[in-house]
Amino acid sequence: MRGVTRALVVPVWRTLPWPALAAAAALGLLVASVPALTGAEPAPWQTLVLLRGVALIGGLGLAFLLDDPARHLTKPVPVRRPLRQALRVALVAPFAALWWTAVLLVAPAASRPPAGDLTLEAAAVGVLALAGAATAIRLTDEARPGPAVVAVLLTAAVAAPLLTPEGWALFVPAEDPRWPPAHDRWAVLLAALAAAWAVCGPEPVGRRRGRG
Repeated sequence: MRGVTRALVVPVWRTLPWPALAAAAALGLLVASVPALTGAEPAPWQTLVLLRGVALIGGLGLAFLLDDPARHLTKPVPVRRPLRQALRVALVAPFAALWWTAVLLVAPAASRPPAGDLTLEAAAVGVLALAGAATAIRLTDEARPGPAVVAVLLTAAVAAPLLTPEGWALFVPAEDPRWPPAHDRWAVLLAALAAAWAVCGPEPVGRRRGRG
């Protein structure tokens, strides 16, 4: 199995949605660089909104990561789908980490909220994109769930701050005393989304039997 997985690295690398990922990365860095490029000195809340927007842009790029135009041709390979998805994520993860580090470095340091907490939020957004794509793949025969996941992410970005109960607020300012408990909830959300992705990773039993 290890040899088969190693043999998949190059084919999987070639099928990754590099244009979508590169576009999201470039746009995110550009947005994060706006204060430095314009000489602006944003307030802490403005920097927070800016970086949350950049995290969303990164999530929109990751929404396309599980797109596989050859999905219906690659079903018979002897490597299960969760491993193929994990391989896609593993190939992109180092670039995503470098990108987010660059985003934090170019953002205004004087007004930047805690980097660790922001990274937790960005990770939750990214895993939400992956969980959404995995869910679409499990429940449908869609080979390119990316556009639908983008729509879900944008809807969630608008609706979540408006619909989240006051006691479960996630989007709070850094100076708000609710910031630490809010990020405890972000950590729980991240774990729940990762679990949802893990559940949706395997091919449904009925569909596996149908292939046979």
